[in-house]
Amino acid sequence: MNGAPTELRALTSARGIAAWLVVLYHIRLTVAGLPEAWVRVFAKGYLAVDFFFLLSGFVIWLAWGERLRESGWRAVPRFWQKRVARIWPLHLAMLAGAVAIALVLAASGRHDSLRFPVGELPLHIFLLQNWGFTDRLSWNDPAWSISCELFAYLMFPLLVRAIDWRTVPSWLVAAAAAAFLILLGAAMTEAPGLGYDIARFGLVRCLCEFAAGTALCALWQRWRAAPVRPAIGAFAVAVLSVAGWLGGVPEPVAIPLAFAGLLLGLALTSDARGNPLACAPLYYLGEISYATYLSHFLLFYVFKLALVEDARAIPPLLIALYLALVLGTSVALYHLVERPAQRWVNALKLPRRPSPGRLRLG
Repeated sequence: MNGAPTELRALTSARGIAAWLVVLYHIRLTVAGLPEAWVRVFAKGYLAVDFFFLLSGFVIWLAWGERLRESGWRAVPRFWQKRVARIWPLHLAMLAGAVAIALVLAASGRHDSLRFPVGELPLHIFLLQNWGFTDRLSWNDPAWSISCELFAYLMFPLLVRAIDWRTVPSWLVAAAAAAFLILLGAAMTEAPGLGYDIARFGLVRCLCEFAAGTALCALWQRWRAAPVRPAIGAFAVAVLSVAGWLGGVPEPVAIPLAFAGLLLGLALTSDARGNPLACAPLYYLGEISYATYLSHFLLFYVFKLALVEDARAIPPLLIALYLALVLGTSVALYHLVERPAQRWVNALKLPRRPSPGRLRLG
């Protein structure tokens, strides 16, 4: 890829900020004395997941798009292995924690069958829960998006086979990214917002934004050598889309377009001198963001059971304690579970095919 980096620090940092917006979204209604203006701001934290989906498509295309096209189907098993290594072990660890919570509640006569439906557990183990098999979120709610990501990973080699963004004019790549997002808006016409009926719309939400993210990466690869003008244009798209949203454009149309502009703009300015998103603390928050995202919901569930009398008005001091617990748990999970398990799965030797045959992506 002509010396292109395989990671942009600013985007990793942005992922960390997005993960904490999801945390704040889930606790917003429980903080005693939180001003209503902040409640309304945090109420939109669920939109960070849409940024995740766009970013996922971007980084997967950056790391694997050209590799899969050049190596053909031979590289696909390794791609899937590395994606499973990235998402599944920590998910399984958190699901085991949810099972432990359910067992403790059952032993105390307080089993929550809606929160922990035993019959749906196999779907969650294999990350199939948001493929249309259930009608609600359960066990560890945030894992719904990881279920959708898995589906996107399985489809990604087909996308690589179907389109080589390198051969498409830039204006058409940009139009394709917009088309994917407009398609999402059309699919969610009846939805009041992107967070509506996740069991029904979550998968299409992921696939459209993931596909758009791959096109954004292709644009960045073309424009990164002379980024100033395209970055200004990208940020302008973000601002105009937000303005349109505030003016009445439906959220499922405006917000994905805004995030697409933001993502491309952040990517194009990632190497700018003095970029605050490149600082080490924010970058580290991005590194541990997957652990933050998967752990915070169950931690809050246990936190409220153990320490909170009125979950509708938790004192700020206890909220601060919870946030510190999320941070500490994220660090521990990242270093003790996520990374070691990822290395172990990646080290497994896959069976070798005797010959790649004629099935090639290029």
